[in-house]
Amino acid sequence: MLIDEGELRGLIGPRELPRLWSRHLVNSAAVLGFIPENVQVMDIGSGAGFPGLVIAISRPDLDVHLVEPMQRRCEWLADVVDEIGIDNVTIHNDRAEELHGLGQSDIVTSRAVANLKKLTRLTMPLVLPGGSMLALKGRKAADEVKAARPAFKKLQVDWVKVHEVPSVMEDESTRVVELRKKR
Repeated sequence: MLIDEGELRGLIGPRELPRLWSRHLVNSAAVLGFIPENVQVMDIGSGAGFPGLVIAISRPDLDVHLVEPMQRRCEWLADVVDEIGIDNVTIHNDRAEELHGLGQSDIVTSRAVANLKKLTRLTMPLVLPGGSMLALKGRKAADEVKAARPAFKKLQVDWVKVHEVPSVMEDESTRVVELRKKR
């Protein structure tokens, strides 16, 4: 569906099509090993479905909530869910901050949403006590952690780790920044 409609619907650029598997799908799967069984996952800024749809398809045991502020992207996500027949997905046409105080998830994920300092402010209020935020980041993940560290205590982050996950398709690893919320 992404190959046929992704560029047309403004979800991915033309230069991304040849790298769809390596750069987007496999990269998104890097978070799977950090998600426990039978929990609720909230993916912030789901866009074309990275990593949210990849998580939902790979892990039918999870209750996956896709949060996307753009209506046309929500329509895309709904089309994919309907076409594939995924039954563990709920789509929210909202900004992350609009959900503050309305509910929390065991795991909150994101990819290409914002720098970690801003992202932590957006996502940690959505993480249950004892839960985690998993952010897919690039080479400068450790620098982003350092810059965001002053906000961690206020946001009840009590543990942070940058995991380097080797890619099965590329030489470069994926970095998953895991922030755990105080119980």
